[in-house]
Amino acid sequence: MSNRESTPKFPDSYLGNNSLDYDSSIWMERNQKKTTLLCLQYLYDERLDNLEKPDFLKDDPFFIVDLGCGTGFSTEILLERGFRVVGVDVLHDMLSKVKTKKNHMNNQNNLELILADINFIPLRSSSINHAISISAYNFITHRAKSVRDKTKIANNTAKNLYKLLKPNGRIIIEFYPKDDQELEMFTSSFNTNGFNGFVIKQNPNQKSGQTFLLLKKR
Repeated sequence: MSNRESTPKFPDSYLGNNSLDYDSSIWMERNQKKTTLLCLQYLYDERLDNLEKPDFLKDDPFFIVDLGCGTGFSTEILLERGFRVVGVDVLHDMLSKVKTKKNHMNNQNNLELILADINFIPLRSSSINHAISISAYNFITHRAKSVRDKTKIANNTAKNLYKLLKPNGRIIIEFYPKDDQELEMFTSSFNTNGFNGFVIKQNPNQKSGQTFLLLKKR
């Protein structure tokens, strides 16, 4: 969505002409890329453990999954930083934009794109180093009819991500929980399914708005 004041509705806000508006929005591109850079800082936040070498991100071409990669704004940043990237999105209208831009991206041979639901990503168990998700994680529960359904989906997603990650793998999720109850549901889904971590909010007193989950596989 190009209008920063709009509240997106999934999937309608990302289909057809809306996907074109999203991809052509200068504001959206700038915001997504800025957020991705911040997520990369959080990926190696020393509070997740005691790092002997905080800059070891530069040492290896880590395998990272971009969950809900959209039209590829975050994917571009990950490639530029030397990651091997798998971009995953459930919407063809969004993923097709990344495919169109792929030939113009740096390190394009390090990118694979998959049209898939977050709970059915066709990758081997314990095959990825890390994962990030920018402004997409709220949408995993968009079909849920009740709090119970949302909780079940959140738990299943955490279990599946746990299986995909290598030991000590990390996930950074940037999303917008509507209230403290929804945030607790998501954090609990990870805490009870093999992850340690914590929450960062732009404003510690905020009840909703931009929120980051920093997670590490136990």
